[in-house]
Amino acid sequence: MRNLLLVVTALLAIAPSVRAEAADKPTLAFVTNSRTSFWRPAEAGLRKAQSELPNYRLLFRPLDEPSPAAQMRLLDELVAAGVVGIVFSPVDNKTMGATIDRLSRQATIFTMDSDIIDSERAAYFGSSNVDAGRQAGLLLRKALPAGAKCMGFVGLLEATNAQNRVLGMREALKGSMVELVDVLGDDFDKARARRNVLDTLSGRPEITCMVGFYDYNTPVILEALAEAGRLGQVKVVAFDEETATLKGIKDGTVLGTIVQQAYEWGYLSMLSMARFLEGRKSFLPPNGRILLPTRVIDKDNVDPYWTELKAMLCCLPTARETKR
Repeated sequence: MRNLLLVVTALLAIAPSVRAEAADKPTLAFVTNSRTSFWRPAEAGLRKAQSELPNYRLLFRPLDEPSPAAQMRLLDELVAAGVVGIVFSPVDNKTMGATIDRLSRQATIFTMDSDIIDSERAAYFGSSNVDAGRQAGLLLRKALPAGAKCMGFVGLLEATNAQNRVLGMREALKGSMVELVDVLGDDFDKARARRNVLDTLSGRPEITCMVGFYDYNTPVILEALAEAGRLGQVKVVAFDEETATLKGIKDGTVLGTIVQQAYEWGYLSMLSMARFLEGRKSFLPPNGRILLPTRVIDKDNVDPYWTELKAMLCCLPTARETKR
């Protein structure tokens, strides 16, 4: 997988520079599925891409309301404003496919983070969420050889990335005594996410393990466990690199986390969109999917990874997250 990333980067680096157009610069947009700190590395990557694409205007657009209707409105507004290429993370794999098909007649559409394969999107940049789920499942198997019953927590139950992470985890847990009993969704509502954890603690005493499938889920899990006096008693596995998650790995309250390459999503997807619009498509595999490998972060490598992350985010303006 690392070799694939190097090949894509090399192909983009040697492609001829974008030709300036007589009219205004063509605009490309990167649209998220939420306004959370998970997207900060992607924003940093987009800023790097902007420095290498002076003849394009790049927009970073967080989604304030994580719903299909809100995302459709934002995408429609961007296309109506003349945006020629959009890279976005679909909030729902059941309804957004039709939106992609409709908008692809007016602009070039890439998905990232969560793919919709049976749509007319031109490419996908992101992770293999099945593989990421498997990595998390192997963490649980290693840490809990005697077995455990686990509850999962996620933002969007209908998103492909969430469903594939769950699928991968269940595959990895087959044949072990660790079971993922259920997964509870919260639609990025942190108050609801907290209630899900507290209700599980009070109503499901057999649960001794919890999985935060989205970035903010693990910090919410840790807060609820501390409130209930169960911090350190319930094993926790995470996804992504929230500060509370990395601190939890250091202090032993989190077994580990699976991190993605969101910086490269922002960087490579923008460079690739520009080349694609020029007709330079040789970097794409036949299925249009550019998969960047996920990494396991645990107590053995959390310090160097955290240093790397801080350097990546050093120059971004202060973030504003949606408060719900």
